[in-house]
Amino acid sequence: MSWVEKNESMRTALRALNKANPNIPEGFGAMSKAALAGDVLDHKTKELLALAMAISVRCDPCVGFHVEALMKYGGTREELLEMLAMNIQMGGGPVLMYAAKALECWDELAALKEGD
Repeated sequence: MSWVEKNESMRTALRALNKANPNIPEGFGAMSKAALAGDVLDHKTKELLALAMAISVRCDPCVGFHVEALMKYGGTREELLEMLAMNIQMGGGPVLMYAAKALECWDELAALKEGD
């Protein structure tokens, strides 16, 4: 399954969960808004941090969503690669495996973006 398909599948599942319990998106949305509210770190830096955490905790859907967001906020492949290096250094082998997934996701989404 491609990263585009994985992201869309997760969005579909989240919409069903959110419909079943509207408190979930309201509460999580408020927390997300509060985390993004500060102005010391820009959105790109926050997405690099979020993606590093997604890789560290081995969350495929989080990797897909945060790679998309990092691209949206102007992140570059080079910035991603530097973050991946630090993340691998801190997390070892398991992080290495998910770093490869994050780069794969980036390359797939970037290729689609170039085709637009």
